[in-house]
Amino acid sequence: MARFSIFGGDNSRRIAEADSVVVIGLGRFGQSLALELMAAGTEVLGIDMDEELVQALNTQLTQVVRADSTKEEALRQLAVDEFDRVVVAIGNDISASILTCSVLLGMKIPVIWAKAVDDRHGVILEQLGVHHVIYPEKDMGRKVAHLVRGAALDYIEVEPGYAMVKASPPARLCGVPLGQTGLRKEFGVTVAAFKKPGADWHNADADTVLGPEDRILIVGPTRMAEGFAQLR
Repeated sequence: MARFSIFGGDNSRRIAEADSVVVIGLGRFGQSLALELMAAGTEVLGIDMDEELVQALNTQLTQVVRADSTKEEALRQLAVDEFDRVVVAIGNDISASILTCSVLLGMKIPVIWAKAVDDRHGVILEQLGVHHVIYPEKDMGRKVAHLVRGAALDYIEVEPGYAMVKASPPARLCGVPLGQTGLRKEFGVTVAAFKKPGADWHNADADTVLGPEDRILIVGPTRMAEGFAQLR
Protein backbone atom coordinates (compact mmCIF):
# COMPACT_ATOMS: atom_id res chain seq x y z
CA MET A 1 0.00 0.00 0.00
CA ALA A 2 1.38 3.40 -0.97
CA ARG A 3 1.74 5.87 1.90
CA PHE A 4 1.15 9.57 1.59
CA SER A 5 -0.10 12.62 3.45
CA ILE A 6 -2.90 14.70 1.93
CA PHE A 7 -3.62 18.35 2.64
CA GLY A 8 -6.66 20.18 1.35
CA GLY A 9 -10.27 19.03 1.56
CA ASP A 10 -10.94 18.43 -2.13
CA ASN A 11 -10.95 14.95 -3.58
CA SER A 12 -8.41 14.50 -6.38
CA ARG A 13 -10.95 12.65 -8.54
CA ARG A 14 -13.23 15.70 -8.39
CA ILE A 15 -10.30 17.97 -9.25
CA ALA A 16 -9.53 15.83 -12.31
CA GLU A 17 -12.97 16.65 -13.69
CA ALA A 18 -12.31 20.40 -13.67
CA ASP A 19 -9.83 22.65 -15.48
CA SER A 20 -6.94 21.10 -13.62
CA VAL A 21 -3.25 20.18 -13.67
CA VAL A 22 -1.06 17.91 -11.59
CA VAL A 23 2.30 19.43 -10.62
CA ILE A 24 4.85 16.90 -9.38
CA GLY A 25 7.85 18.46 -7.65
CA LEU A 26 7.21 21.58 -5.61
CA GLY A 27 10.61 23.24 -5.56
CA ARG A 28 11.04 26.84 -6.70
CA PHE A 29 9.97 26.17 -10.28
CA GLY A 30 7.14 23.82 -9.36
CA GLN A 31 5.80 26.17 -6.69
CA SER A 32 5.93 29.17 -9.01
CA LEU A 33 4.15 27.23 -11.74
CA ALA A 34 1.50 25.80 -9.42
CA LEU A 35 0.71 29.15 -7.79
CA GLU A 36 0.51 30.89 -11.16
CA LEU A 37 -1.92 28.22 -12.39
CA MET A 38 -4.04 28.72 -9.28
CA ALA A 39 -4.03 32.50 -9.81
CA ALA A 40 -5.29 31.91 -13.36
CA GLY A 41 -8.21 29.83 -12.08
CA THR A 42 -6.80 26.36 -12.78
CA GLU A 43 -7.15 23.77 -10.03
CA VAL A 44 -3.87 22.17 -9.01
CA LEU A 45 -3.00 18.86 -7.37
CA GLY A 46 0.55 19.27 -6.05
CA ILE A 47 2.75 16.30 -5.21
CA ASP A 48 6.14 16.24 -3.49
CA MET A 49 8.14 14.02 -1.14
CA ASP A 50 9.17 16.92 1.12
CA GLU A 51 6.79 17.15 4.09
CA GLU A 52 7.74 20.76 4.84
CA LEU A 53 7.06 21.90 1.28
CA VAL A 54 3.73 20.10 1.26
CA GLN A 55 2.65 21.67 4.55
CA ALA A 56 3.82 25.12 3.45
CA LEU A 57 1.60 24.94 0.36
CA ASN A 58 -1.45 23.70 2.23
CA THR A 59 -4.40 26.05 1.51
CA GLN A 60 -2.47 27.62 -1.39
CA LEU A 61 -3.18 24.78 -3.82
CA THR A 62 -6.45 22.95 -4.38
CA GLN A 63 -4.87 19.83 -2.92
CA VAL A 64 -1.29 19.04 -1.98
CA VAL A 65 0.05 15.59 -1.19
CA ARG A 66 3.23 14.05 0.16
CA ALA A 67 3.77 10.99 -2.02
CA ASP A 68 6.40 9.09 -3.99
CA SER A 69 5.69 9.91 -7.63
CA THR A 70 7.88 7.05 -8.88
CA LYS A 71 5.29 4.58 -7.53
CA GLU A 72 2.42 3.92 -9.93
CA GLU A 73 0.19 2.70 -7.08
CA ALA A 74 0.53 6.03 -5.27
CA LEU A 75 -0.32 8.03 -8.40
CA ARG A 76 -3.35 5.86 -9.18
CA GLN A 77 -4.62 6.23 -5.60
CA LEU A 78 -4.43 9.99 -6.15
CA ALA A 79 -6.36 9.61 -9.43
CA VAL A 80 -3.48 11.12 -11.41
CA ASP A 81 -4.43 8.77 -14.26
CA GLU A 82 -7.72 10.70 -14.58
CA PHE A 83 -6.00 14.03 -15.29
CA ASP A 84 -5.28 15.22 -18.83
CA ARG A 85 -2.23 17.33 -17.97
CA VAL A 86 0.70 16.61 -15.68
CA VAL A 87 3.84 18.69 -15.14
CA VAL A 88 6.93 16.94 -13.76
CA ALA A 89 8.91 19.75 -12.15
CA ILE A 90 11.41 17.56 -10.29
CA GLY A 91 14.85 19.14 -10.57
CA ASN A 92 17.03 17.83 -7.76
CA ASP A 93 16.72 14.12 -8.55
CA ILE A 94 17.10 13.23 -12.23
CA SER A 95 16.42 9.53 -11.57
CA ALA A 96 13.12 10.38 -9.87
CA SER A 97 12.20 12.67 -12.76
CA ILE A 98 12.87 9.96 -15.34
CA LEU A 99 11.08 7.24 -13.35
CA THR A 100 8.07 9.49 -12.74
CA CYS A 101 7.80 10.32 -16.44
CA SER A 102 8.07 6.63 -17.30
CA VAL A 103 5.22 5.81 -14.91
CA LEU A 104 3.04 8.62 -16.28
CA LEU A 105 3.65 7.52 -19.87
CA GLY A 106 2.67 3.99 -18.88
CA MET A 107 -0.54 5.41 -17.44
CA LYS A 108 -1.31 7.01 -20.84
CA ILE A 109 -1.50 10.58 -19.54
CA PRO A 110 -2.53 12.64 -22.62
CA VAL A 111 -0.15 15.57 -22.09
CA ILE A 112 3.04 15.50 -20.01
CA TRP A 113 5.34 18.47 -19.49
CA ALA A 114 8.69 17.79 -17.83
CA LYS A 115 11.50 20.01 -16.58
CA ALA A 116 15.01 19.12 -17.76
CA VAL A 117 18.00 20.32 -15.76
CA ASP A 118 20.41 19.92 -18.68
CA ASP A 119 20.58 18.74 -22.29
CA ARG A 120 21.38 15.13 -21.37
CA HIS A 121 18.39 14.95 -19.06
CA GLY A 122 16.23 16.49 -21.79
CA VAL A 123 17.36 13.98 -24.41
CA ILE A 124 16.40 11.09 -22.11
CA LEU A 125 12.97 12.59 -21.48
CA GLU A 126 12.44 13.07 -25.22
CA GLN A 127 13.53 9.50 -25.92
CA LEU A 128 11.02 8.28 -23.35
CA GLY A 129 8.29 10.06 -25.28
CA VAL A 130 7.54 13.01 -22.99
CA HIS A 131 5.34 15.39 -24.96
CA HIS A 132 6.92 18.68 -23.88
CA VAL A 133 10.42 19.06 -22.40
CA ILE A 134 11.23 22.45 -20.89
CA TYR A 135 14.51 24.01 -19.75
CA PRO A 136 13.57 26.80 -17.27
CA GLU A 137 17.11 27.80 -16.25
CA LYS A 138 18.47 27.60 -19.79
CA ASP A 139 15.53 29.51 -21.27
CA MET A 140 15.71 32.21 -18.60
CA GLY A 141 19.43 32.63 -19.20
CA ARG A 142 18.81 33.13 -22.91
CA LYS A 143 16.03 35.63 -22.21
CA VAL A 144 18.16 37.68 -19.82
CA ALA A 145 21.04 37.66 -22.31
CA HIS A 146 18.78 39.21 -24.94
CA LEU A 147 17.57 41.85 -22.49
CA VAL A 148 21.10 42.70 -21.34
CA ARG A 149 22.50 43.17 -24.84
CA GLY A 150 19.82 45.50 -26.17
CA ALA A 151 17.14 48.06 -25.42
CA ALA A 152 14.29 45.54 -25.17
CA LEU A 153 12.08 45.83 -22.08
CA ASP A 154 10.99 42.20 -22.37
CA TYR A 155 11.65 39.34 -24.76
CA ILE A 156 9.82 36.14 -25.68
CA GLU A 157 11.24 33.68 -28.18
CA VAL A 158 8.26 32.19 -29.98
CA GLU A 159 10.50 29.69 -31.81
CA PRO A 160 14.24 29.67 -32.49
CA GLY A 161 14.92 32.68 -34.69
CA TYR A 162 11.54 34.37 -34.18
CA ALA A 163 10.63 36.58 -31.23
CA MET A 164 8.26 39.08 -29.67
CA VAL A 165 10.01 42.10 -28.14
CA LYS A 166 8.58 44.76 -25.85
CA ALA A 167 10.19 48.17 -26.38
CA SER A 168 9.72 51.92 -26.61
CA PRO A 169 8.87 53.25 -30.09
CA PRO A 170 11.71 54.97 -31.96
CA ALA A 171 11.19 58.66 -32.73
CA ARG A 172 10.56 58.03 -36.44
CA LEU A 173 7.43 56.03 -35.63
CA CYS A 174 5.87 58.64 -33.37
CA GLY A 175 3.12 60.95 -34.64
CA VAL A 176 2.65 59.05 -37.91
CA PRO A 177 0.08 56.30 -38.68
CA LEU A 178 1.91 52.96 -38.74
CA GLY A 179 0.58 52.26 -42.22
CA GLN A 180 2.61 55.18 -43.55
CA THR A 181 5.94 54.22 -41.97
CA GLY A 182 6.98 51.37 -44.28
CA LEU A 183 8.01 49.54 -41.12
CA ARG A 184 7.66 45.97 -42.34
CA LYS A 185 9.38 46.60 -45.69
CA GLU A 186 12.33 48.49 -44.21
CA PHE A 187 12.91 46.61 -40.96
CA GLY A 188 11.22 43.23 -41.50
CA VAL A 189 9.12 43.49 -38.32
CA THR A 190 5.53 44.23 -37.33
CA VAL A 191 4.17 46.28 -34.43
CA ALA A 192 1.53 43.88 -33.12
CA ALA A 193 0.25 45.86 -30.13
CA PHE A 194 0.72 49.10 -28.23
CA LYS A 195 0.05 50.51 -24.80
CA LYS A 196 -0.52 54.16 -23.88
CA PRO A 197 0.64 55.30 -20.40
CA GLY A 198 -1.92 54.22 -17.82
CA ALA A 199 -4.01 52.36 -20.39
CA ASP A 200 -4.43 48.72 -21.48
CA TRP A 201 -2.76 46.98 -24.40
CA HIS A 202 -4.49 47.23 -27.78
CA ASN A 203 -3.90 45.59 -31.14
CA ALA A 204 -2.07 47.88 -33.54
CA ASP A 205 -3.26 48.55 -37.10
CA ALA A 206 -2.37 50.80 -40.03
CA ASP A 207 -4.12 53.78 -38.41
CA THR A 208 -2.37 53.48 -35.03
CA VAL A 209 -0.40 56.60 -34.07
CA LEU A 210 2.25 56.13 -31.40
CA GLY A 211 3.65 58.57 -28.85
CA PRO A 212 7.15 58.65 -27.31
CA GLU A 213 5.88 57.38 -23.93
CA ASP A 214 4.04 54.38 -25.40
CA ARG A 215 5.15 50.77 -25.23
CA ILE A 216 5.00 48.47 -28.26
CA LEU A 217 5.23 44.75 -28.99
CA ILE A 218 7.40 44.03 -32.01
CA VAL A 219 7.10 40.67 -33.78
CA GLY A 220 9.59 39.32 -36.30
CA PRO A 221 12.89 37.48 -36.83
CA THR A 222 14.89 37.73 -33.60
CA ARG A 223 17.80 39.78 -34.92
CA MET A 224 15.52 42.19 -36.77
CA ALA A 225 13.18 42.63 -33.78
CA GLU A 226 16.10 43.25 -31.43
CA GLY A 227 17.75 45.61 -33.88
CA PHE A 228 14.56 47.59 -34.27
CA ALA A 229 14.17 47.82 -30.47
CA GLN A 230 17.54 49.58 -30.32
CA LEU A 231 16.49 52.40 -32.65
CA ARG A 232 16.02 55.81 -31.05
